[in-house]
Amino acid sequence: MSDPAGHLGHIQVERSEADALALELRTWLAGFPAEPPVKPDHRKKLRWPPPSTSHQYHVLASDWRGSAILEVHGERLSVQVASGPYGVFGRCEQIWLEARGETEAEMLNNMRSAAEPYFRKALGIHEVLGLPGRFRGHIEELEPLALVKLLFAENRDIADDAQIEIEKHAGTKLFGPALIEVLRNTSHRNRRIAQWCVLDLFEELPAYCRDATEERLAVDAMRALIWDATDDYARAVFKAGVVIGGHLSETYGGPVLIECLAAPSRIGRRSAIHGLFHVVEWVPDLRESVVAKLRTHAESEPEELLAEFARRIAADIEAEIVEHYPEPFFPGE
Repeated sequence: MSDPAGHLGHIQVERSEADALALELRTWLAGFPAEPPVKPDHRKKLRWPPPSTSHQYHVLASDWRGSAILEVHGERLSVQVASGPYGVFGRCEQIWLEARGETEAEMLNNMRSAAEPYFRKALGIHEVLGLPGRFRGHIEELEPLALVKLLFAENRDIADDAQIEIEKHAGTKLFGPALIEVLRNTSHRNRRIAQWCVLDLFEELPAYCRDATEERLAVDAMRALIWDATDDYARAVFKAGVVIGGHLSETYGGPVLIECLAAPSRIGRRSAIHGLFHVVEWVPDLRESVVAKLRTHAESEPEELLAEFARRIAADIEAEIVEHYPEPFFPGE
């Protein structure tokens, strides 16, 4: 695919392009050994550049008379230096970073430490894409396949940036099949990060799917995620229940989540119970039948925590409670 994602605009892509993107992603994912999913850290948003240190200390333009070299991750970067009563200041325009220290050496050490999150993210982008060195461009310039690959980054801030860029081009209908492939994946170690991002995008599912058949494939992928869940890392399984119950309630929510009450996964059943509360929020005509299903389920649910959760959610729905009973956590979660 030659068109970079940033140039897609709102053009409706050819049907074959969307299928080709999904195939490329599936081929890429097949190259990874099957691993259990890892439990990711919370997202840490990198805000760059940081506030100007020299501005805080009122360093003047005429004070920048010296120069130094910052060595970081194999690179040698030029640094402008200013000295004054408050210490030694450095400015590296190549990475939009400033630092201060009592000596030039201390300033460079402080700058190196401050640059680490920036380099870690830039190196992380190229690591996912299988490229050397650090990423020096802009996310919006990347091609569609690269954006979907970045959803699998270990650094959740990278995945979030890719998600935002994909969301900008939802109207092209290019990404739907590839995003379904992300939900179906059972091998990549960082799949929960990627799946959470996709589920967040699929809160507006019709924007990504070319037709009702593709929507159903996406819902089936969410159902499978709930049905076989071995963990709830990144809250991906929880999110699947929220999307089906709270955002697709009128078309799929009730029947799919009621079916998932029989899932072999207790994590999946928890997601289904919670999601049914949101189904009734949007489709109040289902209140009576959902309450009955939850109470029947509570009688046969083998996990007492979930049996109680089902009873409580049923009672909250019946009473039209706005804030429902909190979902339980299993030992070890």
